[in-house]
Amino acid sequence: MTRTPVWKEIANTLERDIAAGHYGPGDKLPTESALSARFGVNRHTVRRALADMSERGILRSRRGAGVFVEAPPADYPIGRRVRFHQNVRATGRLPQKQVLRVEVRPGDATECKALGLKPGTPVVVYEGLSLANATPIAHFQSIFPEPRLPGLPATLAETPSVTEALRLNGVPDYVRAETRLTAERASATQALHLRLREGDPLLKTVGINTELDGTPVEYGLTWFAGDRVTLTVSSEDS
Repeated sequence: MTRTPVWKEIANTLERDIAAGHYGPGDKLPTESALSARFGVNRHTVRRALADMSERGILRSRRGAGVFVEAPPADYPIGRRVRFHQNVRATGRLPQKQVLRVEVRPGDATECKALGLKPGTPVVVYEGLSLANATPIAHFQSIFPEPRLPGLPATLAETPSVTEALRLNGVPDYVRAETRLTAERASATQALHLRLREGDPLLKTVGINTELDGTPVEYGLTWFAGDRVTLTVSSEDS
């Protein structure tokens, strides 16, 4: 039987302590020396566990001050109007996006069906990371109908906000027509992007956004880091 590395067990134990409320958001963890004594290991092993937790956004190290617990998972509403910046700001955190790619290519069968297009019709692919307080919380891919929005690639190069980019391309408002939620495990690439371990839990949403007249305008896939976001479903739409 494969044994769990000691540093990983230390990380798991500290995560359970945080989940149980022994250390709250903003609390300082014991020193490396104190943790070494607690677990009966050297500081290098403790440092490896803390580094892993920091990479996954659970802890934050402040030079000369120590290691502190990050904020708990934030509620992220999934309703008729899903707006990333608005949702993150509502939790008191700073929203940011990191663009990974913007390209135009032929749409595949699933994308074209979702957008009401003929197979092979060009689509705009916008892929990136959503961050809160500089911590990545989600990896997303948004697919748009290129014939309807030919200027979108250039706009997305100027503004990372989908809502603003659509507004500048003649779509002043849109709503979520459909959302599917599933659970997945992080791939090696997703783990790298989201500062997770490969195989860590992700919450996947697949959604279709439409203009107010029902015309599909976006087919989106988003993989949320399971320990950083709590998805909430709301039927309201103010």
